[in-house]
Amino acid sequence: MTEDATAEGGGDGETVTVTPGEDPTADSSTDDGHVHRPSGEPPRRADPSDEFGWEGWALVATVVVGFLVVPAALLVLPAAQGFVRSLGLTLRAAYLALPLVPAFLLGAVAVWSALRARR
Repeated sequence: MTEDATAEGGGDGETVTVTPGEDPTADSSTDDGHVHRPSGEPPRRADPSDEFGWEGWALVATVVVGFLVVPAALLVLPAAQGFVRSLGLTLRAAYLALPLVPAFLLGAVAVWSALRARR
């Protein structure tokens, strides 16, 4: 026992019947997965330059350094106090300076990729 509501179509004089719980904007008879592009241009294929090249691997390497190498170095830092002292750093200074390495690397990669995307 459903109630039907009648609505006038989009300016072409067509009458659409909508049952409660149904999406009135969904048209299952013509829905073929098409995405409307307001400009009317057809979808473009990816250029070969849009592929994952050496620039993408540079980003991956920076993320690996930031999330794996530096935290591992922070864990072994107390055992490597001799090496830290040979660099002229105290253990506290090393704990403060080491996380700055991936921060600066990720910042540089972000600026580089933003400038490269503007081309």
